[in-house]
Amino acid sequence: MWAYLVRRLLQIIPILIGVNIITFALFFFVNTPDNIANIHLGGKYVTQEARDSWKHQHGYDLPLFFNVEANGLDKVTQTIFFQKSAKLFIFEFGVSDTDRDIKQAIKERYLPSLLIAVPSFFLGLMLNIMVALILVFFKETYLDAWGIFVCVVLISISSMFYIIFGQFLFAKVLRLVPISGYADGWYAIKFLILPILVSLVAGLGPGARWYRAIFLEEYHKDYVRTARAKGLSDFLILFKHVLKNGMIPILTSVVSVLPLLFMGSLLLESFFAVPGLGSYTMDAIHDQDFAIVRVMVFLGTVLYILGLLLTDISYTLVDPRVRF
Repeated sequence: MWAYLVRRLLQIIPILIGVNIITFALFFFVNTPDNIANIHLGGKYVTQEARDSWKHQHGYDLPLFFNVEANGLDKVTQTIFFQKSAKLFIFEFGVSDTDRDIKQAIKERYLPSLLIAVPSFFLGLMLNIMVALILVFFKETYLDAWGIFVCVVLISISSMFYIIFGQFLFAKVLRLVPISGYADGWYAIKFLILPILVSLVAGLGPGARWYRAIFLEEYHKDYVRTARAKGLSDFLILFKHVLKNGMIPILTSVVSVLPLLFMGSLLLESFFAVPGLGSYTMDAIHDQDFAIVRVMVFLGTVLYILGLLLTDISYTLVDPRVRF
């Protein structure tokens, strides 16, 4: 097991290097340092002197990958790639293009993102699994047919509709919760209820339908027929055997959600004015602050890879056959 973990950890390094290089290339081959300077100086008619001064202050006057004018290691270290991207591997995020400390901003914003993402994740997972198990238990009945119909309807509706309709119904008409905003301490709960509720409803359709397909596939396997022949009830078979054997594909699908626990939800945080990492990223994209976007892409990659590693470890706990 330890040899496997070490091998997987070593595989993370080339993946992160590759993602880092691709992200850097996308930013600086599409947007040159001159274009970035023009964006932040506020217009097309910027003097070359002002542009050069801004690039020098923010480290964009260096060569991209290799500095032919430097000596020794400075040929590599005195480059935009090393100063802006390579330092991400030691979690040195530096400052944004608007001269704000990125690491400090992440420390201030990660908690609101977690307060939305963690309840949404666990409550949504339990809700989707329970609905899927109920549909499988009543398979080929009117309840199952109507459940599938409702899931398809929920899938067909855009997430934007749930956000806008939720704000209109619960905040404007019923006045149960604030329409947007955030507060510190326990006062934050009233601002988090609506985003969490919207997240649960938006994820119910695809989640329940996906888990239903997994459990239904398990339900028709030989071990289920054997258990039924031994006299076990359908309820016991479904909630004890089918649920356990369906955990591997469930764990696989859960991995894609793990980065959102820390990175936040872009739409939810932006529309509900929650000062989390999701709205932080959206603001950076809107302001074309590429320093922040690069950091958030890097963190998202790290979290996703760690999620894959945790999934592999959890496989061994759910299915002992994986150990061999």
